[in-house]
Amino acid sequence: MREPGLPPQSSPDETRSRRKQNIMTSAHDTPDSRHAPESVAAVLKVFTILQSLADRSETSLSELSIRLSMPKATVYRFLQTMKSLGYVRQEEDSERYGLTMKLFEIGSKTLRYPDLIEICKPHMHLLSERTGETVHLGTLIDSEILYVHKVDSRHMLGMYSRVGRRAPLHCTAIGKVLMAWEEPVRRDAVLAGAEFKRFRDKTICDLPSYLQELERTRAQGFGEDREEFDEHIRCVAVPLFGPHGAPVAGMSVSFPTFRFSEELARETVELLTQASRDVSAQLGCAAWPLQPSARFPSSTHMRSE
Repeated sequence: MREPGLPPQSSPDETRSRRKQNIMTSAHDTPDSRHAPESVAAVLKVFTILQSLADRSETSLSELSIRLSMPKATVYRFLQTMKSLGYVRQEEDSERYGLTMKLFEIGSKTLRYPDLIEICKPHMHLLSERTGETVHLGTLIDSEILYVHKVDSRHMLGMYSRVGRRAPLHCTAIGKVLMAWEEPVRRDAVLAGAEFKRFRDKTICDLPSYLQELERTRAQGFGEDREEFDEHIRCVAVPLFGPHGAPVAGMSVSFPTFRFSEELARETVELLTQASRDVSAQLGCAAWPLQPSARFPSSTHMRSE
């Protein structure tokens, strides 16, 4: 018998039903959070918001709420907390939200060679000054490349990219050089997780053709992207080697096709090759493995088809 004034006791079935409903409504973002404790569900929501912000440069509170199926008040509360911690910024004019560089700063500490970016910076700035084009530094992460540093082109029109962006291995010049000089067993393991997605008409979309491309890349001493990833963008890259002679990163220069020429590409490859030699030595590579070809590939390979 219950005491007067107390609410009626729920049946076991009603209790289970209400508990299940509470769990479901506390996790709008991911299926994994549906059966998680409230504190874990909150963490999952934070990372879901961060991932959504990473997918788009800037977004509004309403857009985030709709995209993630979360109440605006919930999203706002998390955004303000992340903003106070320095992970999220808010534009004053538009009040749209975006990520700061703090996550990248944390992630860069996991690089196998923490000084890699600082070592490469002067070489990248020199390359940008000499060519006028965008210079990238990329490393391998899972079965993709990650851009960890960038020097922008001096021109108004250039390749769009951002530090922290991922890109595929099979259709980027950096991806090709990382795989071309990788130890075969590790290379095969990495490529087993790669998706040979078609981005353009010229994208290599099957493993046998890609392995042939890696052989050609190694033979000529550098990698090429011939409008395989971004339309109207050509790119050349070289690997950078660590103490054991394995590639630890790639450095590239990207050109819009209307500014690209075989002569400019040849000069750029020479600059990249010298940068690879110098950076690799600073990283502890005693025997530089790169043996660049004496000639640049014929226009059959280099021309825009």
